[in-house]
Amino acid sequence: MPKDKGPSGRQAKVRVKTANKRSVSSARWLERQLNDPYVAEARRRGLRSRAAFKLIELDDKYKLLRKGARVLDLGAAPGGWSQVAAERVGPGGRVLAVDILPMDALPGVTVMQQDFMADEAPAKIRAALDGPADLVLSDMAAPTIGHSRTDHLRIMALAETAYQFAAEVLAPGGAFLCKLFQGGATKDLLDLLKRDFETVRHVKPPASRADSAEIYVIATGFRGGNSA
Repeated sequence: MPKDKGPSGRQAKVRVKTANKRSVSSARWLERQLNDPYVAEARRRGLRSRAAFKLIELDDKYKLLRKGARVLDLGAAPGGWSQVAAERVGPGGRVLAVDILPMDALPGVTVMQQDFMADEAPAKIRAALDGPADLVLSDMAAPTIGHSRTDHLRIMALAETAYQFAAEVLAPGGAFLCKLFQGGATKDLLDLLKRDFETVRHVKPPASRADSAEIYVIATGFRGGNSA
């Protein structure tokens, strides 16, 4: 997939009315989708989701994906990140997509429907990965309840668990990319990442909606080493 800064150009704004029992919130969501240039561009290119552009933008800047790499994608459904990863690592690479939700097959991607938080998950994922990972992606997000502190604690619990597993399977020099919400990484997680990686950054790619609280932590240059 070529480098791309995302969609360009203008499109006519679509207004959505609250008709046919459609709530105000659902009308706003639909209007945002219809007027989002990333949504339109993802559809035009046959990408699984607008989130694909987040990984495209981050990879273009930080060079996370390389030909022949082994990639683990946690929280992969509907597959936007896995789709980008598979195209960029090429046929010599390997992409394992894991999600609690079902996900349609993708060329060059091994799909596993699995609750990452289940006790049996680590062993199953490690076996399917079949070797050390060069990059672990986590776009997992816990269901939100609208209480900012609780929502932050839930996403941080997922992020910390994702990193605990990543530390077990990453190859030397590997990278970890994980979604967080406002506040970024907690001190405990940040201390671990700074200990285990050469470089740690908080970033918000242009494809992230301006009103979204999401942010990503990118840790590169893993100092450990595992044979998975």
